[in-house]
Formats: sequence, C-alpha cells, structure tokens
Amino acid sequence: GDNMTKKLTFEEKLARLEEIISKLDGEEINLDDSAKLFEEGVDLSKELTAKLSEVKFKVETLKAKGKELTLEPFDTDGKDA
Repeated sequence: GDNMTKKLTFEEKLARLEEIISKLDGEEINLDDSAKLFEEGVDLSKELTAKLSEVKFKVETLKAKGKELTLEPFDTDGKDA
C-alpha cells in the first residue's frame, strides 16, 4: 500500500516493529490481520538487521583503525612490564 513507500527512519521502524509485536502478542486479531502484521514485522526486522550490521561494521572498522593508531605505545608498555 501507500505506507510502504513512505521512508521510515531507523527509530520509526523499530517503534513500528514493537507495535506489531505487541499487537500480535496481546490483542485479539483475526488470522488475516495477524498474517499481514507478521509479514510486515519480518520485513522490518530484515531492514533493521541490515542497518544494524552496517552500523556494526562501521564501528568495527573504527575500532580496527584505532588499534592501528595505538599499536606502538601499547607494545612498548607490554615489553617494559
């Protein structure tokens, strides 16, 4: 539908996913609705996971760069001890 074309932020997707989960969890909804919600939830979590691994990758890259930068002093400290 129309709501799929609207670009949601990471936070909005996360909030929507929580909303879906609580709906599936709590309220009495018919099978048709729950199937639709479930499908949307799966799509959302795929998108969120992709975004998260992207963020994680960036963090790991930064950490690796940080290690390269601080390798020298740490090494000499270790040898002195």
